[in-house]
Amino acid sequence: MSKSKKTHSPHASPSSAKEQAPPPPTEDLPEVLEPEEVLSAEPALSQEEVLKDRLLRLQADFDNYRKRMDREKKDWVAYASEKLVTELLPILDHFELGLVNSRKNEAPDSLVEGFQLIYNQLQAAVAKAGVEPIDAEGQAFDPTLQEAITHMPSEDVPEGMVIAQVRRGYRMGDKLLRAAQVVVSSGPAD
Repeated sequence: MSKSKKTHSPHASPSSAKEQAPPPPTEDLPEVLEPEEVLSAEPALSQEEVLKDRLLRLQADFDNYRKRMDREKKDWVAYASEKLVTELLPILDHFELGLVNSRKNEAPDSLVEGFQLIYNQLQAAVAKAGVEPIDAEGQAFDPTLQEAITHMPSEDVPEGMVIAQVRRGYRMGDKLLRAAQVVVSSGPAD
């Protein structure tokens, strides 16, 4: 069996020309370069240059990955330290109260010294983690570091100054772990 091929003759009818596909639009055609532009165009990158470029990009990606992992590791360590220290702050508060009450109630000196030693060790451990106490008594009231639990009139302490600190505040670096609870002076009574 032979297949016949359809050939277009120059004498084809106008109806057969209409059946042919129209030419593609000119806007889809690539831009035609002048001979001078072709000669001045940069030569294509060699395989060695492509591989070198890939290597440099991989090295940069790996370096960025390593830096990100170091940063995330430091963040996790800081978060874990912060959580542990936050759990220890009430214990520090109770030790302080125990020391004050043992001195007020004239407890034996050996008991007070034992409490003081343990308290000092706990404070040193917390300080080693980067925690600093915030002492507010006698300072101007600062709402970013202190929490006013009440206002009290005072003849001796000017308005807006801290009369007493009820609970010590702490910060770790630039981060506030716990605001100090204070009593603020409202100035002289009327």
